[in-house]
Order: sequence, then C-alpha cells, then structure tokens
Amino acid sequence: MDCEILFEQRGAAGIVTLNRPKALNALTHAMALALSRQLDAWAEDRTVSCVVVKAAGERAFSAGGDVRKLYDLGRAEKFDEQRAFWHDEYLLNAKIKAYPKPYVALVDGIVMGGGVGISIHGSHCIAGDRFLFAMPEVGIGLFPDVGATYALPRLPDAVGSYLALTGTRIGRADAAAVGLVRAAVWSDDFPALIDDLASGEDADAVVAGWTMAPEPAPLDELRPLIRAWFAGDSVEDILARLDLAGAPGPELAAAIRTKSPTSLKIAFAQMQRGGALSFAEAMRTEYRIVTRVARGHDFYEGVRALIVDKDNAPRWSPATLDAVPPADIERHFAPLDDELPL
Repeated sequence: MDCEILFEQRGAAGIVTLNRPKALNALTHAMALALSRQLDAWAEDRTVSCVVVKAAGERAFSAGGDVRKLYDLGRAEKFDEQRAFWHDEYLLNAKIKAYPKPYVALVDGIVMGGGVGISIHGSHCIAGDRFLFAMPEVGIGLFPDVGATYALPRLPDAVGSYLALTGTRIGRADAAAVGLVRAAVWSDDFPALIDDLASGEDADAVVAGWTMAPEPAPLDELRPLIRAWFAGDSVEDILARLDLAGAPGPELAAAIRTKSPTSLKIAFAQMQRGGALSFAEAMRTEYRIVTRVARGHDFYEGVRALIVDKDNAPRWSPATLDAVPPADIERHFAPLDDELPL
C-alpha cells in the first residue's frame, strides 16, 4: 500500500487506485507513466473488458499534478526533466481519450488539473457525492491544460470560459448539467457498480442502472448571464461587462483580476480556438504553451505566493492585462521544433 498507484484485476475489470490520499492524490510523473503502461497492457488483455479508476481517501480524486515538484525542477533549471512530465501526462490524456475499452472514472471529492485529465476524457466519468471540479490554473500563472483546450470550449453557454477565467469550483449537479461528467451516482453505490463491471456486464448498462435522477443545478439560473458576460471579444471586454452587471458580476470581476494577466489572456485564446481543434491538436497546443510558460515568470511567482510562501500576494509580470503584448500570447501558440508526438 506504499505505492502511489495500485493496479489489480477483479474479474473482467482492471482497477486503478490513486494512492496518495495525504497529498490529495496529486499526480506524479511516476504515476502517469505507470498508468500509461498498465493501460497498454489491459488494452491487449482479452480477460479485461473495462478499466475502473478510483482514489484512496474521501477528500480528493486527484487535486492536480505535483505542482511543487514542477516548481522545484524549474527553479533548479532542470527544464528537460520538468517538460518530460507534461510530455508524458499529455500523451496519457490522449491515450485515455482514445482508449479502446470502457474507461470508468469514479470521481469523489476534489478533481482539479491533472486529476481532470485522467477522468473526464474517459468514456464514463462518474461523479460521486463529494465531487468538486475546478480548473484554477490561471491563479498560479499556468493555464487550463490536460485537455481543457478541447473540453471547456465545448460546454454550453460559455460555461467553459467562466470556469477557465475564474477558477470557480462546481459540484456534481452542475457538472452533470453541463456535460462534464457522464453520470451522477451515489458514492455508497460505487462498490456495487464496480462489482457489476467486474462481472463482465456492459459498461453502458451498468452505469445507466446506477445513475441517479438529475439534481437541481445551482448554475442553471446563472447560465444565461454567463453566456452574456463571457461571450466578450477579450478578457477586458468580459471584465467590463461584469463590472456593469448585477451580483455576482462585480465579484467575479474582482476574482478574475487577482489572476495572472498573461495566463488569463492565454486561457481566453484557448477558449476561442479550442472548439475547432481535434483532441490531438488541442494537446499539441497545450504542449506548445506549457513549454513557453515553464520558461516564464508567472508560474513560479504564482506557486511561490500560493503554495510555497503562502502570502497570497503574487507579483505578476506584466502586472496588468493592457501590458501583455498580443505578440507574446501568439508566441505561446507557435509550433515547436519538437512537437508532442500525436
């Protein structure tokens, strides 16, 4: 049980357990590589009809990638080692998206960043009672990655832009209502659902049989406003609309203004472009962006302020949206000499 990630076969189900509960099951490079290898093996194993991914502990499915490790690597100028994590993580995300067998992610608790990449792209992402989703990367000088360039622009009513720019957390009912998850299932029913999958029953039928009735989604009342507010032509335009709106518009604007200006502009560009990209194109785009972000300023300043020193006072550079050159944002999206091999 000391392993960061556990694998077992139970009947017809290959079962993965993320096993870093004290670290909120944050995804390490070793975990990503191990999961990728095991998925390859199970894809070829005729005795395995589906894969189930779950997590140890009750607080989190996976609260993201191991950001502190990435910060330390960058500070030590070990950029090749740092970049290798994103390279292998993004290839894993693409493997999950194209996996030839049902991939059932049982998501209970916090799911952010890297945890999102190993859950929502599978064929069956299932939300439990404590499900709590967010993509808060712009708050640490990063950007919504692990396939968010593909997934978020495809959400209705500009909800993807809302989530990308604000880092807002949403629960199970909202995630189901906008299509982020395949189904909502009571957490207490997860063991029985796994038993049914292990017996070899059809994954679609099993999930349908345990799916609960739709719950009232708190976000539903706000979605028409989100559609109006976040359909702006720039981050500045969105902020102007929010400033003039009734509650919670000004509160959302204030939250956005605490984020990295460069990250906000990158995220906005992702939301504008991602809807026209294939999954492979989206992942290549993210690899281009992260290669440049890793050599920049704001990622290290954001992690310092929120995770290392915890003073919650990041000093972004540039410090304002109007000081971010459009050419600098375009530079992040430019092709690399060594593209992600997809």
